[in-house]
Amino acid sequence: MDDMISMFIDNELGIDDKIEFVERVHSDKTFKEESVELLNQERVIRSEVVDHVPPVKLKVSKGFFSSLFTPLLRPMGLVASAVAGVLIILFFSMPSQVHTAVPYRFVFYRPDVIRAEITGSFTEWKKIPMKRTGSTGYWEITLNLPEGEHRFTYILEGQERFADPTVPTRERDDFGGQNSIILVES
Repeated sequence: MDDMISMFIDNELGIDDKIEFVERVHSDKTFKEESVELLNQERVIRSEVVDHVPPVKLKVSKGFFSSLFTPLLRPMGLVASAVAGVLIILFFSMPSQVHTAVPYRFVFYRPDVIRAEITGSFTEWKKIPMKRTGSTGYWEITLNLPEGEHRFTYILEGQERFADPTVPTRERDDFGGQNSIILVES
């Protein structure tokens, strides 16, 4: 295909080039036939795919809900509804905040205990065993906690609940004991 034909079809020729194109069409039969063939193809490409779209009649009763939802059934309403739905899904699926995990060391002194565990809001109240530090009577564990306020308690010998004596902020729990409350910040 001659580039001049494409430029003519796309209206990219200057006035001098257009004059040259017309003269060439009149003098070169092959050039003329190729131009006409490509123009006919361009007509097909630019023509409407469908001659007409039949009107669609929705049978929706006139009322508050129909006036609210009928626009959503129109093509642009469907697009807008889809976009709104995607945005709502993205909004609710994204975490509201990125929580940074902060190492937090729990330690208490109870030399009379053989087994100690910790449980709290940061473990979903599941018990996690703590380690005895040598033979000193200290128990400890370091956990990565998300920033924020957390409630916890120690469990001694598998059943005795024991609030952290170094944490003054506490609240009563549902078992008659107390939970210690800490605020973890980075």
